[in-house]
Amino acid sequence: MSSLGIRRRNRANRDDLPVNAEINVTSLVDVAFTLLVIFIITAPILQGGIEVAIPRADVPPLTSEDQPFFVTVLRDGTIFMEETEVTLEELEAGLPQLMATGNVQRIYIRGDSLAPYGPVLRVMATSVNSGVNWSVVAEPYRPGN
Repeated sequence: MSSLGIRRRNRANRDDLPVNAEINVTSLVDVAFTLLVIFIITAPILQGGIEVAIPRADVPPLTSEDQPFFVTVLRDGTIFMEETEVTLEELEAGLPQLMATGNVQRIYIRGDSLAPYGPVLRVMATSVNSGVNWSVVAEPYRPGN
């Protein structure tokens, strides 16, 4: 048999197959779910900030127009200005300079609910002595929580 006859037979078999116009999206869905899992895992890591267990109280929530500047006291007494660890002496020197820039009108003191009272009180006293307006931060209390 000639090679021409084999080609015609193969071509005839291909023409008999139905045309399938469907798109297989299984791999696309797998990739989408993989990306979703990656974002779910990495989102809390990228959030940043200092983890602190703030006590609950009947307080109004902060608004976005407040432009908060946080001073945080952890349960071991460590003090942070925003995300920078400072000593009490550095806080005393830094608060007046911070207020002199004019970008911050008020600082918000976040004290961990298990932090000793002494370091939190020293941060408050430092703020008062520096002439800084300050507020204490608490989680809004909701009945049932």
